[in-house]
Amino acid sequence: MADNPWNFDVPTQMRQFAEQSVEQAKKAMDGFLTAAQKTAAALETQANTAQSGAKDVREKVMAFAEENIANSFEYAQRLVRAKDVQEVMALQQEFLKAQMQAMQAQAKDLGTAATKAAADVSKQKS
Repeated sequence: MADNPWNFDVPTQMRQFAEQSVEQAKKAMDGFLTAAQKTAAALETQANTAQSGAKDVREKVMAFAEENIANSFEYAQRLVRAKDVQEVMALQQEFLKAQMQAMQAQAKDLGTAATKAAADVSKQKS
């Protein structure tokens, strides 16, 4: 035994202590990984919910943009056909009034959609 300095017996108590330490560390890591998986799943659910709400808002914005563009082209066509300045002024006033009403309705609709999306995400957090 004196010939090889690396040849020594590990006391039984030290071996048991080391085994217990490794087992405790393994249990702690397993608990950490389980908690991390649960957190990742919750985040994924929240992201999917937020994505769904964002998709709804995005679709509304695109529909509103299409509607506004169509209204603008219709207005331009009517302007081109106007016979005099009074008709141009009347068309302008009518268009502005209609656009203001549309903007109010669109803003209300977008606000409702955004509030719903936020509420859906909040529900997922609970």
